[in-house]
Amino acid sequence: MRLSPWLLVRFVAHSSLAALATLTGAVAQAAAPADGPDHLGRMHLPDPGALPAVSTVLDAGHDTQNSSARHAEEKTRLLRRLDKTHGEAWDTTHPRARLLDALHAYSRYGERTRADLARWRALYGNVPVQQRLVLEAAVGYSHKLDEAEALISRNEALCARIVAAALEYYGVEERELHAHARAAEKAGRTPDRTSVSQALKHYVRDWSVEGRSERDNAFPCIHAVLRELFPDRTGRLVRVLLPGAGLGRLGHEIAGLGGFEVTNNEWSAYMAVAYRFLEAHPAKESNSLHPFVDGWSHHATTENMFRSVSFPDVAVDAGSVVLVEGDFTAVFHAEKASATRRARGAAAGPGTVESGETFDTVVTHFFIDTARNLMAYLDTIYALLRPGGYWVNLGPLLYGTGPWVQLSLDEVVRVVKAMGFEFVPVPEECGDLTLEGELARGRTAVYGFDDRALTRNAYQAQTWAARKVTH
Repeated sequence: MRLSPWLLVRFVAHSSLAALATLTGAVAQAAAPADGPDHLGRMHLPDPGALPAVSTVLDAGHDTQNSSARHAEEKTRLLRRLDKTHGEAWDTTHPRARLLDALHAYSRYGERTRADLARWRALYGNVPVQQRLVLEAAVGYSHKLDEAEALISRNEALCARIVAAALEYYGVEERELHAHARAAEKAGRTPDRTSVSQALKHYVRDWSVEGRSERDNAFPCIHAVLRELFPDRTGRLVRVLLPGAGLGRLGHEIAGLGGFEVTNNEWSAYMAVAYRFLEAHPAKESNSLHPFVDGWSHHATTENMFRSVSFPDVAVDAGSVVLVEGDFTAVFHAEKASATRRARGAAAGPGTVESGETFDTVVTHFFIDTARNLMAYLDTIYALLRPGGYWVNLGPLLYGTGPWVQLSLDEVVRVVKAMGFEFVPVPEECGDLTLEGELARGRTAVYGFDDRALTRNAYQAQTWAARKVTH
């Protein structure tokens, strides 16, 4: 549902005093705690079977039968990884626990966001009465808070649908989710609303018309590199891996070029759950949200802040790309080692890792600087490429919290060469050469979700392609 530009009506002066009189009661009601430990169970999760069926309409020219087999095989592996008895002892790092944490956070999005809004209402109460009268007469600030609460409820309804789709896809029962939520809250673990909010904003970046400008900063360059590296794709499909794929738009566009067999990979359960919703509801502009209602800084107008964004902007061809959930540095090694052991009838050994060398190219987009240990990423990229395969990178070097190693671009180049890669030229449309005598190119890439905001978060993103040298 779209928000009319005129829904934000200014309070007139004669109604301002009445609005102020009800402010204290509204704060108390919004801040009231939920009743008892079963508050999560009151959240209505729509019956997935009652949702309208939609069909995929975007044909990327892929082999449908082969894609279906790939999806089925990967889902079997995923459900095995999600089993409580799989891998190490059950704790908060187990894949199923991380999935349940994400579902818990989605199911509590509305409550957690309204708690923030209640705090803002309370802070507004600190403004002296005469100043509040001016605010109410000029902009209707109390009404702005009320309107925000209504839009948060719309986002909450979307989150409920996301949870419903995930429960169906992963085969999780509501009672298990509710039990996990109660245990988490008893242990003092707060649902991560920020991760939910960020995942929802990725619908804008990856799958809306508004996100096109940010995608156009990067995707055409990557497309051009892949076309140059793999000009003839008629003989066999070129196998592509995209770790840190987020909500997967880049992978879908690469699949749409034709001749590529694309595997997306994502560690975050918050992103994976949001992507599974797209798979279940792929029709063009079949969903909408208000992505900026929970952050009130850097907006030119309140209308912009409260606006609705429809997604996806194109029908999602769920069959063209396979999503592999899990840690990039472990999941592909583990699956290959497991398959090898099954074929040999051998028992699993501790720490078994076998080189994959199964992809023609690994494409990293805004990814490598997210590593705790950058060298582990580089080792994994090398191991998963076939001899002569290519690593294609586009992104910044914005290292996160507590990285084990932080390399400048010239150091990255030297390390990558030392590991057995040789750099190859990339098209000029990827920007200007950054380092004298080297082949990496840089161009401005925005990463901010909101193209109408009064701030810009941009990088001189670096693009390179490097071939795995056969020794």
